[in-house]
Amino acid sequence: MNYLFYLLALLAGTGVAMQSQINGELGKRIGPLEAAFFSFTIGTILLFFLVLFFGKGSIPSIASVPKWQFAGGLFGAFFVAVITLCVPRIGVSLTLLIAITGQIIIGAVINHYGLFGAAATPISIQKLAAIGLMLSAIAIYR
Repeated sequence: MNYLFYLLALLAGTGVAMQSQINGELGKRIGPLEAAFFSFTIGTILLFFLVLFFGKGSIPSIASVPKWQFAGGLFGAFFVAVITLCVPRIGVSLTLLIAITGQIIIGAVINHYGLFGAAATPISIQKLAAIGLMLSAIAIYR
């Protein structure tokens, strides 16, 4: 069953790579922030219809969630804007390698300390070695 989640994560990663190049090209034509804006606008429209027809959650519950949980949207917008800016300058693969390394590092910190409601999972020497390899990969890949 976990393999389905591995496949979905792999597909999400391929989508991010394609989105990065597409937004980078759009950003060269209309500006990086403008490209990020339109990317989120189109995504918001799609999500609206997905929620409308398939959503099973509780939209009214939004009033009772802790306000810090809205920061996810800010980080998502920042990510898309920065990726759109970086891809035309350093390429898709290097941009994503650096971004993914940042995600892995902060993910390890979040898991280690159990931040934002995550289950606390102590960082291991293997995880530190993997992070070191990713940092080495950035140095080699450049």
